[in-house]
Amino acid sequence: MSARGQASAGELLELVRSGRAVTRGALQQATGLSRATVGQRLDRLFRAGWLREGAGGPVDSPLGGRPSITLEFDDAHAVVLAADLETRHARAAVLSLTGEILAEHSGTLVVEDGPEAVLGDLGRWFAELLVKAGRPAEEVCGIGLAVPGPVDSVTGRVVQPPIMPGWDGYDITGRLARAFGEETGAAAVPVLVDNDANLMAYGEQRTGYPNCSAFVLVKVSTGIGAGVVVDGSVYRGIDGGAGDIGHIRIGADALCRCGSYGCLAAVASGRAVARRLAEDGVPAASGSDVRDLLAAGHPGAAALAREAGRQVGDVLATVVTLLNPGVLMIAGDLAGTAFLTGVRELLYQRALPRSTAHLDVVTSRLGERAGLIGAGALVVEHLYAPERVEDRLVALGV
Repeated sequence: MSARGQASAGELLELVRSGRAVTRGALQQATGLSRATVGQRLDRLFRAGWLREGAGGPVDSPLGGRPSITLEFDDAHAVVLAADLETRHARAAVLSLTGEILAEHSGTLVVEDGPEAVLGDLGRWFAELLVKAGRPAEEVCGIGLAVPGPVDSVTGRVVQPPIMPGWDGYDITGRLARAFGEETGAAAVPVLVDNDANLMAYGEQRTGYPNCSAFVLVKVSTGIGAGVVVDGSVYRGIDGGAGDIGHIRIGADALCRCGSYGCLAAVASGRAVARRLAEDGVPAASGSDVRDLLAAGHPGAAALAREAGRQVGDVLATVVTLLNPGVLMIAGDLAGTAFLTGVRELLYQRALPRSTAHLDVVTSRLGERAGLIGAGALVVEHLYAPERVEDRLVALGV
């Protein structure tokens, strides 16, 4: 925050949104601003439609008097669009600014068809979802997209993605913004892109474990990736490569889609388990097929999932020792009892007791919606960050 007495309108909004100060008096105390200055800055936020008055709070003074009027972030003034791409399937939604899903659609989208076609289809999905939600396109403030590959957060472009042929370096943000405009006629809005495991981790940590200062989510589906949230922020590394644990070498001789031999994903991903099942005569071609077999109680699928869990658990012992997280969440197509049992067996066997003494190993709470909720939250936190609020208020003429 700026020095006391200099807090901006954006910083006042952040105090209200976080719940740290929700009355005019509390804002004065937190910032050192005068009553008049607080009033002026709040007035701009009210005129923008970003704040509203709530119910009266308790009376602070022992002498009594009128209760303080609370301030609330008004999540009705705009909506966010979000999409979560997998290799052969996608999910899209309209969300409120507080993460409520207002309309949702899932269906087949094949990432190997390339970014031009896939992002064009997403533009059409978004237009249809806005009609379903009963919200005009002009209320969309931004779009969030989760993709199954490493993303440079500065450019929004994927960097050498092993399972996204044709997407390397492509202008995803520009194409998706154009697709949205072409389908709705609305003005361009910001588009933010991040790795799917990152956004799943962000969504799960914010909604279920907000007080966990070190949170790790591992997604095991077609590939294997991890998202890390430290002190409430996604840890991405220098250029978006953090968490790519599927390409840690484990000494096996299987050929990975990245071109190397012995990667964890080549032997323990949903695709790898499906391949082994197919070799045994079981019809399976993807992680989602394995998920369906596990749900049906297929013994061969369960045995292979447990073995895959042990291989992943062996790698996670190092991850846990390095990061010392409070929560390790397993998500994705293989995140069932058999796989989790295998993870626990090797993790607790290989990691030092000190590293696991305060560790909770859990499965996803949000399920298939985790990436959507994380993508929506990423957009909201970006657009309503204190450093961007002033520019946005000026653009609105308030």
